[in-house]
Amino acid sequence: MAIRKLLGIQPGDRVVFYRAEDGRVVVKPENVDIRRLRGVLKHPGAPVTLEEMDEAIARGAAGPSAP
Repeated sequence: MAIRKLLGIQPGDRVVFYRAEDGRVVVKPENVDIRRLRGVLKHPGAPVTLEEMDEAIARGAAGPSAP
């Protein structure tokens, strides 16, 4: 039970075993709850608006020669 708690896994969770370059055997949880990933990817600056997204999509759809 202490190992599960240390790894943050619950009964029934899948784990991955692999051998590290230094020869150690590493055990990691296979599944990560998506909620734990919140905030991992940060965007510098202010969020873009829906209008800015639409403009970027339109430029991309127009092809590489569009201004």
